[in-house]
Amino acid sequence: MKRICIFCGSASGNRPEYVKIAAACGAALARAGIGVVFGGGKVGLMGAVADGALAERGEIIGIIPRALRDRELCHPGVADMRVTGSMHERKMLMHDLSDGFIALPGGLGTLDELFETLTWLQLGYHKKPVGILNINDFYGPLLAMLDHAAAAEFIRPEHRAMLLVAGSIDELLQRMREFQPPGGRRWIQRADT
Repeated sequence: MKRICIFCGSASGNRPEYVKIAAACGAALARAGIGVVFGGGKVGLMGAVADGALAERGEIIGIIPRALRDRELCHPGVADMRVTGSMHERKMLMHDLSDGFIALPGGLGTLDELFETLTWLQLGYHKKPVGILNINDFYGPLLAMLDHAAAAEFIRPEHRAMLLVAGSIDELLQRMREFQPPGGRRWIQRADT
């Protein structure tokens, strides 16, 4: 993997370990020779990821919509800052530049990015690994909801298994390197077949 996109909050959250682990994630990717693609901001977990990667002299690309550029305050240390016209363009560019995706704690934007990327994987639009770095079981309730949806047969088992989850960046990177996308079966079954 040449580059991994990090989806995460523009807020820091209410636990100091969120910021600490976000910075460690950016640093670990840089040490592994993996470039970081992120939302471009200097605030919250976004800023911490960038700071971690920059501290290790890693490649980092920020992508921020014009409308958010001033509100999220572009990270001044990121030389490759790309400004898009919309959130849709931002997500497409993040996708195009990345070989995999990791979600850290975040809010609605992070969840939107995570689920859109997973949906694209389910539909076969890409075959890139998608993972969650589950800091302090932040995503535990969400993972329980996905298990519930799978048990109710709204998500196929092979699609539920697409989302890689780990408690450490090293473990998650290993799972991402080993990832095999689901193949063969159509994502939806027609009623007349």
